[in-house]
Amino acid sequence: METPLIQAELSRRVLVLDGAMGTALQAISLTAHDFGGDALEGCNENLILTRPDVIRDIHRAYLKAGCDIVETNTFGATPLVLAEYDLADRAADINFEAARIAVKEAKEFSTSDKPRFVAGSIGPTTKAISVTGGVTFQELIDHFKIQAQALIEGGVDYLLLETCQDTRNIKAALVAIDALKTSIPVAVSGTIEASGTMLAGQTAEALYASLAHRDLLYLGLNCATGPDFMTDPIRSLAGMCRFPIACVPNAGLPDENGCYLESPEMLSRVLSRFLSAGWLNLIGGCCGTHAGHIEKLAECARSFAPRVANVQKRSMLSGVDYLEITDEMRPVLVGERTNVIGSRKFKRLICEEKFDEASDISRAQIKNGAQIIDACLANPDRDELSDMNRFLEIAIKKIRAPLMIDTTDAAVLRDALTYSQGKSIINSINLEDGEERFEQVIPLGRQFGAAFVVGTIDDHPEQGMGVTRHRKLEIARRSYRLLTEKY
Repeated sequence: METPLIQAELSRRVLVLDGAMGTALQAISLTAHDFGGDALEGCNENLILTRPDVIRDIHRAYLKAGCDIVETNTFGATPLVLAEYDLADRAADINFEAARIAVKEAKEFSTSDKPRFVAGSIGPTTKAISVTGGVTFQELIDHFKIQAQALIEGGVDYLLLETCQDTRNIKAALVAIDALKTSIPVAVSGTIEASGTMLAGQTAEALYASLAHRDLLYLGLNCATGPDFMTDPIRSLAGMCRFPIACVPNAGLPDENGCYLESPEMLSRVLSRFLSAGWLNLIGGCCGTHAGHIEKLAECARSFAPRVANVQKRSMLSGVDYLEITDEMRPVLVGERTNVIGSRKFKRLICEEKFDEASDISRAQIKNGAQIIDACLANPDRDELSDMNRFLEIAIKKIRAPLMIDTTDAAVLRDALTYSQGKSIINSINLEDGEERFEQVIPLGRQFGAAFVVGTIDDHPEQGMGVTRHRKLEIARRSYRLLTEKY
């Protein structure tokens, strides 16, 4: 497959994303009439339909300032967000038109030496599923799918999931994009607060572990803080991430009046330090930045070579927290008391539907040294799917460790994986029935980025269970070949 031009450009030079759309709109002093009436005032996305000339002029200002990429004015253009203005049914139209406007301007400014690109902006919505609730994983998929489809049809060069605050939302968006059967590149940009984590609790390292299985165009950080606060997470990503890395900070933290105080020179100075350290492939501006910031960043980008990834392979897991499995820390301890097969107490609490008390067992295991929590709700006398969902809905609010999902039911596994922000473990797969289990489960593991426990059992008519060292190794090699070459 031919490499997309933007992917080639990311490896050739440091690219510059545009600046803030909201800041630019605020500077124009628009009226309710511009937005389409009092009820729609503040809905920036509707300006695509009511004042496309305003959006076009902002794109042109950033392109003149020297940016390589403009973002569509669609940050809040999922039906979920637009419903707050009774515009859910216009989501496809808004996204398509926004893409068409941006693409037209980018093409006009493109040259053979400096092609310009359009990022289809997909914001986090107003619901961080792990924090606010109020939406299901499937509903998020449906909303993101409508937006992504329209942006692709409008001609964007890639989809940008930005200002991400909850990795479960990211996973829903990625599932939605996968469902479109598209080859369009996808980038992800998380938001690390001044506390050092995303809103839903993950660090930059945990975020990367959750997404390392994807072929992302780039992984980055944007919004929330000025560049100084991004130093530690950007450094960490640079040391472990196999994707290109982006840094798109605010113009500092806002003061009590909501004003952003970092000048173009101040922003450029810090990002120059990151670039000189070899950490970045893409820079840009978020809240509070304007064309002046982008002009300075474009000058800065020309002075540095892009980052070249040179990272060692790691065995990583994550829940809310990051867990790297190294030889020095073995054995890794799995808490198996939240298992209806192995714990009489846990089984009783689930049968009595005391899910809150049952989830306390997982927290107690963490306090006693468990680094991973096993979850098995496979009671033949009960609805395993319902029990798993009800248990995890509560448990994920109490534990930060990676999950080990223990089930033989693919439907239960699929739902369980949607509850984890991180990289979980699937327990387990083997070749007892040939490749049947592999065929059912591995696609889910690939989609959600899970690890596998692989048993040394196969379909040999006489010696299915590997007992000797020779048989264990034989089965392990067969499984490894299937996993790495076929699946």
